[in-house]
Amino acid sequence: MVVKSHGKHRRTREKLRKTRRVTVNQYFKDFKIGQRVAIRIESASAESMPFRRFQGLTGEVMGKRGRAYVIKIKDSNKIKTVITPSEHLKAV
Repeated sequence: MVVKSHGKHRRTREKLRKTRRVTVNQYFKDFKIGQRVAIRIESASAESMPFRRFQGLTGEVMGKRGRAYVIKIKDSNKIKTVITPSEHLKAV
């Protein structure tokens, strides 16, 4: 009998596939409060990686917590906050 995986990276073979390398500049990107950003999960950096459901969604920067940003997104009909560092974000 095969045991099914229940980890947080399950069913992400296509979603977390790397197409390019991570540059140092991606770790030092700066976003202003109110700026629109897209969540692009960088699989090379597992630290504070957002949940796979939020891959590709756009939101608004609400604030900053340490090195991470607080992003307000709309997931179906609910407003949610995602806290993630800048390497998982891209300016829109």
